[in-house]
Amino acid sequence: MSAKQDFLQVTDLVVEFDGFRALDVKYFAVDRGELRVVVGPNGAGKTTLCDVISGKTRATTGSVVIDDHEVTRWRDSQIAALGVGRKFQTPSVFDGLSVYENMELALPGRRTWWRTLTGRPTWAQQRQILQLLDRVHLRKLARAPARDLSHGQRQWLEIAMLMVSGSRLLLVDEPAAGLTDDETMLTADLLNELKGHHTIIVIEHDMEFVRRLASRVTVLCEGRVLADGPLDMVQADPKVREAYLGRGKERKP
Repeated sequence: MSAKQDFLQVTDLVVEFDGFRALDVKYFAVDRGELRVVVGPNGAGKTTLCDVISGKTRATTGSVVIDDHEVTRWRDSQIAALGVGRKFQTPSVFDGLSVYENMELALPGRRTWWRTLTGRPTWAQQRQILQLLDRVHLRKLARAPARDLSHGQRQWLEIAMLMVSGSRLLLVDEPAAGLTDDETMLTADLLNELKGHHTIIVIEHDMEFVRRLASRVTVLCEGRVLADGPLDMVQADPKVREAYLGRGKERKP
């Protein structure tokens, strides 16, 4: 992997909580425009890794570099301004606003009620919102209250909000959780469409969904990188099958 292609590079990263080592990652890097899937059993350190990348949690030691910026000691607001967006497992949209109004609120520089009430988006921004809503199959619901959306549609709306905010690195936590089969398929297709235009890290447990993403997989276990490579390769690794894939608790491909 060429260092010049890396949009994200994590080196010698250690995170400790009261003496407990939650992460001990020697090296983890994601290319610009790549979609990377991170899997692992509960407690493996997946969420903690995203917390450190987004600035929510401070590393004990080690280095996090995003787009050639050393951000290890940056605040989460500084990292967000660099173009890092986070989508948690439970979508955080405003139920009392329409789908379109949620998108307006996510525009750069408009994350306050005052800015939203006193300023109208430009024609270019309005066009961008409608194009993104079309991309995530929500344009026909642009004026509908967000509370009326299905769980899957709320997931798509939050991904679209990250896109309109200008996020270049998307951290997406379990996007397939609670979705119908059709919603799962559409969500995988959406993420596949976004790669190349955005750098994406997906945390996921549903192995059918992981297979549909057809991307490189990093397996975490007890805070360490256990395996890394194509899904078929990591599934064939006896250590991975013992630690995660072979336990039978997750859907198998």
